[in-house]
Amino acid sequence: MNHLAHTFLAPDSAEARVGSILGDFYRGVRLAELPEPVLLGVRHHRAVDAFTDQHPDVLASKQLFSSQRRRFAGVALDLLYDHYLLRHWHRFSHTDHHRFVRGVYRELASHEDIMPASMVKVTRRMVQHDWFGAYEDFENIGYALDRVAGRIRFANQFAGIIEEIRANDEQLEARFLQFFPELLKFAEAEAASLSAQS
Repeated sequence: MNHLAHTFLAPDSAEARVGSILGDFYRGVRLAELPEPVLLGVRHHRAVDAFTDQHPDVLASKQLFSSQRRRFAGVALDLLYDHYLLRHWHRFSHTDHHRFVRGVYRELASHEDIMPASMVKVTRRMVQHDWFGAYEDFENIGYALDRVAGRIRFANQFAGIIEEIRANDEQLEARFLQFFPELLKFAEAEAASLSAQS
């Protein structure tokens, strides 16, 4: 899952939401030194990713991509799922998504002291350029994925993957709508379980 979905699914605290993004930046971080609520978010991130990676609807969605782009399908789906979450926000939350996003941005800005430098750099860009807001626009998903393709250090055919997403949008969206409610239930149960252990 990508950053917006992780913060949406995270245990309900600012620290856990920050930790849910830190889950992508924890290399070199001494996890034992993190505040417990932040560590909870990191652990939750890992559990959500593991559930997602083995879910039948996600695996089936990856098969919709061409053989030359399938190795990047997971990256594409991560960003696409943020778009679908925004597209169907009203199904999953009673909170206005603009208010939620602004709140997450404030939480990130006020917790930079616990972030590694790489995460500070990314989250500042995230806030400055309103990445979450940009994900509402389908075309911006394509631009974001092409930027990812440009950072890959080996020859690849990842660029332009939005064309395959567009061609399979209905099927991808339908599988997301089957998968995400199950992920939401799992995330809630996992948050309760991790909280009880801490």
